[in-house]
Amino acid sequence: MRRLLLALPFALLPLAAPQAFAAAEHDHDHEHESLGAHEHGVGRLNAVLEGKTLELEFDSPAMNIVGFEHAPGSDDDKAKLAKARELLLKPNALFSISEAAQCSARSVKLESPLFGDKDDDDHDEDEHAKPDEHHHEHSEIHAKYIFTCDAPAILKKLDLSQVFKTFPDTKKLQVQLISPGGQSGAEVIAANPSVKF
Repeated sequence: MRRLLLALPFALLPLAAPQAFAAAEHDHDHEHESLGAHEHGVGRLNAVLEGKTLELEFDSPAMNIVGFEHAPGSDDDKAKLAKARELLLKPNALFSISEAAQCSARSVKLESPLFGDKDDDDHDEDEHAKPDEHHHEHSEIHAKYIFTCDAPAILKKLDLSQVFKTFPDTKKLQVQLISPGGQSGAEVIAANPSVKF
């Protein structure tokens, strides 16, 4: 797996230049954007299938998931955040993983300043140092899933249609895939929501 993960940065190069250009055009000077553009409507998914292990890393601007990026203040915001968290904690349904592959999630990890994670404390320190940055802050939601699949050969494709249905503000997913068949990258939209392993 380490060899596959070392190859991932080379697979990401074709997508890195457009992201960097978009970030420069967007003209935000925020440290989180230095690693990639924070673009509303666009999420990222890295998928690695090795042996019986399937790993998915899903990153998205909070705007795509809950419709806002500020700390939840109203009851409505808190309800949206709780609902999104509940949906993200059901990865088999969210990623439409074939039941025949017999994949069970053995690890699910969600992180976001909106969930009150430790990163939120770091943002608070930055805000006290530079109060003007509060208006330019972008919150992301990161989810990492590790599955054990008893019949991984059944996994021929990853159907992402449910991601688009569940979070309709997500218009595009930039997908990087590493599997026994090799590496690939694609931009996936709701009209064509599948990628092949």
